[in-house]
Amino acid sequence: MRVLAFAALLALTGCATLSGDAASDRYLTKAQFDARDHLGPPPAKGSPAAERDRQIFLTTRALQGSPRWSIAQADNVEENVLEAYTCALGYAPTRRSNPKLAAMLLRMSRDVRSAVSGPKLKYRRPRPFRSEHGPLCIKPGVGFSLSPDYPSGHATWGWSVGLLLAEAAPDRSQAILARARAYGESRVVCGVHNASSVEAGKTNAENLFAALWSSDAFKADLAGVRAELDAARAQATPPDPARCTAEANLLSAPLL
Repeated sequence: MRVLAFAALLALTGCATLSGDAASDRYLTKAQFDARDHLGPPPAKGSPAAERDRQIFLTTRALQGSPRWSIAQADNVEENVLEAYTCALGYAPTRRSNPKLAAMLLRMSRDVRSAVSGPKLKYRRPRPFRSEHGPLCIKPGVGFSLSPDYPSGHATWGWSVGLLLAEAAPDRSQAILARARAYGESRVVCGVHNASSVEAGKTNAENLFAALWSSDAFKADLAGVRAELDAARAQATPPDPARCTAEANLLSAPLL
């Protein structure tokens, strides 16, 4: 994940406060949760699972230029993750309406970054476009190209946000988690992650989220976010129905 991936959330938080000493705090220390201890290795080179990844990469190159491709390009911008969940939530969170949510995401993002960087450096799996050819939905720089594939940071982040939102708005949980799945699958559509690395991102997020429940600060912040979300949703204008219907039609069926 990019070092400045959540810069926009800093602006969104405004004067929101968290249960910790500062917004830069994490919820968990490395001693409390080390993702390397919970996430197994990627498929071995030459294995049937690795071949499945290769075939999925090649097959999904045909999505170039499609509406699904456009969603994948939008999902590439990690700091706009709340915008991706607008239809699933039934409204668009803003700085004014949801400063506590933005602050909690900012704090949780530091736990996510640690949960991603540890396994990536442990396994150092190359990205699929390093060995296969085909169009990508972004233009990767050298640093990105050389960064490890497993697990997907975007998928870990998208699922972490989705799990949080599903807890905060349980009546919308089915739609929220469906969008979390699609957010991770966008990395396969883009061609920048193997399918198994995206699936590992989901597992990684679930492992982290389970550990976060041991944090009293996390539980206190979540209670505040629930109340804030309820109040904001009661006053918000729903998103464009046509846009949400089109998105649902595109994302309803799992890609993988």
